[in-house]
Amino acid sequence: MSFQRNFANTPVFNLKNTMKGEPIQNPLRELVWRRKLTDAERAELPREPQIQAELELESHLTDELARLPDRPVPSNFTALVLQAVDREAERPRPTLWRWSWRVLVPRVAVGVAVIGIAGLTYQRYEFNQRARLAQNVALLAQTQPMPSVEALKNFDVIQRMSQPHPDEKLLALLQ
Repeated sequence: MSFQRNFANTPVFNLKNTMKGEPIQNPLRELVWRRKLTDAERAELPREPQIQAELELESHLTDELARLPDRPVPSNFTALVLQAVDREAERPRPTLWRWSWRVLVPRVAVGVAVIGIAGLTYQRYEFNQRARLAQNVALLAQTQPMPSVEALKNFDVIQRMSQPHPDEKLLALLQ
């Protein structure tokens, strides 16, 4: 049956594969398919003889196709279209996700491996940070001597000396 080609799953005209790589010619060809070019439009065409020859060929082909008589539509055309729609509706649709051990187990294994590696990496990072902190504390303890006992006895007095005292004159002016 010849009408089955019209209801094929794959498109008859695939724009991606038909005219790729022709950025200038596509709009010109589409214009030639729809109507004849005016003299002003012909004057703006690229001067390349190959492009002009192709556009002339397209123009002649479009003229010849326009002269062909329309093919009569079969009397049962509507019935054929509705049957094709029914067949398409009856076709089982693929489900989004089905339970399958062959799919689930590898995904779970990869997830567990990623989480495990991330946990071990974080643990190693924390261990290195603590070791670095311990080294810094040990280095600091070695470089600075401990203050004497007499300095520690007067620690409160020394600490109070470093604190700023209130300005009595300024407070009296504010009151």
